Amino acid sequence: MIHRLSRGPATVHELSEPFDLSQQMISKHIAFLVRAKLVVKEKRGRESVCALRPESLKTVSDWAIRYRQLWEERFDRLDAVVHRMKETEAEHGKRHRK
Repeated sequence: MIHRLSRGPATVHELSEPFDLSQQMISKHIAFLVRAKLVVKEKRGRESVCALRPESLKTVSDWAIRYRQLWEERFDRLDAVVHRMKETEAEHGKRHRK
């Protein structure tokens, strides 16, 4: 749904077309996106139209980038520790074979 809305506003019906979900499940999903303030929904006649809130998506993106950097640093440190452990294990094995 987010991908579809990135191209512009869409009716609830348009958003539900590609999914094999009940109307109730589609409505719950949209309600969640509205509560998360990622999407706004407004009535236009008999239809409800949804649109992205780009400022909210930027907030989520910024948050994810910070955590991605944190986890990449931690994985790099873990990789270095595992590499040192393998080197130590290999050296230990060489000494015992002599």
